[in-house]
Amino acid sequence: MKKEAVLHLNTEDFIYPVARNRLIVKLRTAKGDMSDCRIIYFCRTKPDMRNDLELEKKYSDDLFDYYEGKIEFSKVARYQKYYFKLTDTDNKDEYYSATGFSKEVPGDGYFEFLYANRGDVIAYPEWAKGIIYYQIFPERYANGDTSNDPPQTMPWGTEPSRENYMGGDIKGVQDKIPYLKDLGIEVIYFNPIFEADFNHKYATNDYYRIDPIFGTNEEFGFMVKELHKAGIRVVLDGVFNHTGIHFKQFEDVIEKGSQSRFYDWFLPSKEKDISITHKDYECVGAYKYMPKLNSSNPEVRAFILDVMDFWIREYDIDGWRLDVADEVDSAVWQTARTLLKEKYPNLILLGETWGYGGTLVSGKRLDSVMNYMFRDAVRDYFGFEKITATEFDTKINRMLALYKSETTDVLYNLLDSHDTERFLFYCGGDVKRFKLAVAFQLLFKGSPAIYYGDEVGITGDNDPDCRKCMEWEEDRQNKEILDWYKMLIKLRKDYECIRIGSYRTISCSDEDDILVFERADDKEKIRVIIRKGSSDKEVRVEGLEGAIDLISNEILTTDPDGKTAITPCSVKVIKVKN
Repeated sequence: MKKEAVLHLNTEDFIYPVARNRLIVKLRTAKGDMSDCRIIYFCRTKPDMRNDLELEKKYSDDLFDYYEGKIEFSKVARYQKYYFKLTDTDNKDEYYSATGFSKEVPGDGYFEFLYANRGDVIAYPEWAKGIIYYQIFPERYANGDTSNDPPQTMPWGTEPSRENYMGGDIKGVQDKIPYLKDLGIEVIYFNPIFEADFNHKYATNDYYRIDPIFGTNEEFGFMVKELHKAGIRVVLDGVFNHTGIHFKQFEDVIEKGSQSRFYDWFLPSKEKDISITHKDYECVGAYKYMPKLNSSNPEVRAFILDVMDFWIREYDIDGWRLDVADEVDSAVWQTARTLLKEKYPNLILLGETWGYGGTLVSGKRLDSVMNYMFRDAVRDYFGFEKITATEFDTKINRMLALYKSETTDVLYNLLDSHDTERFLFYCGGDVKRFKLAVAFQLLFKGSPAIYYGDEVGITGDNDPDCRKCMEWEEDRQNKEILDWYKMLIKLRKDYECIRIGSYRTISCSDEDDILVFERADDKEKIRVIIRKGSSDKEVRVEGLEGAIDLISNEILTTDPDGKTAITPCSVKVIKVKN
């Protein structure tokens, strides 16, 4: 037994309540090392009444297996002592407790779960589980009202730069609601829309006002109502790590220095003669036009909470995407979750991070994060083609194992965004590989996120090229890609197990460049086969005789050996007979 690989701590990462009477327990072991893993648990006041539960192996990567189990109690889960009985593949037993390993049943040194408080229960809005996001960069989506175009607005479709404007606005989005409804998306995440400098609007000057180039607060409110009527929710971009230099509180600091009542709202490096330079105050990165807020200041925290509450209360938005959330004092998000979730329990709080977001989604902070771990794995396998099928499977399984299973239902799984190259660009324009990546995204666990225009074949390098105008001329749209998105979105909605079921790797092969995985719930199972390889080598899979491919609606045939041929760059979605 590889004891050094075994890990469990009595922390939220390894044991947590999903109801006051229901606990999830997680354990890590070396890959392929165990034949049986069990948790032995008992109430501290009844040590002779011991229960045991076999843990299920949920995920595996190249080094570890990840086990999980659910314990249910008749009353509130409290004062539960526990240890593990581990049986390796040589049929040798070891007992694992808080003090380490022993050959005999431990007499003390147990792990202990103390109390399942109401606020400790891991729960997310039901609507947010497996929901389909659509990200809109407002200035480039659609121009519905030319009267609010800024000076020197360029013709729609002009090559984008970091300075030019194309006229996208709120009315433009509202006009395209029928298109969005037909596509099948369920939530729009809007890049910043508050009054701000630059076309990206990440340098906010007034947090309570829609930028005039997009419209008015009243027009925004009407658009939200129309989107809600169409069954589409709204998430706004909250830029609370930093402001713009024309934010009135920052202007007061520039004018008065340390004598300004807002001096401690920011992080200046000098007390007077403060100029617009990153040398005089802390910024996001070293970008002088975006001074960093002092989010450890209680006044700043109160301001942020007031802004968040204002747009929920007055305009009925459904959530916040929080810019560079991992650079903001974590107390802000803990306070936001406590106060806002009490008033608006169906609110979603989604943080931006470019790596593992465990810190953001633990400790009563945010619900979800932008899952760039997912993006990186999909990019490297389907786009850059620099990792094998096995390496891809390892990355995906490790990512799933790091998060709580409940959290993976609401992770924002993106292929690209306003901050990255377009995914079709990663694929070198290869539509076949792009479609495989889209299939994996939309058939995977979590909440797939579509960056506007991907569905019609828009490509482009990183900022500003990834922020092109949406293509509305149908003869310039890629109908093959658009139809592919619509078909997969419909599949996702038709089968609950694809939307919120479990994920399990069935097999993967580097030689055949093929991945097989299963999505399942208590009612049904869907098996997905993705073959990326472009070689003419024949690849055949067993066990598909008489099965229906939900993509082609064809009954699969088999050869005399009972195998089905899988062609290169293809996807099959099979409903498994229970």
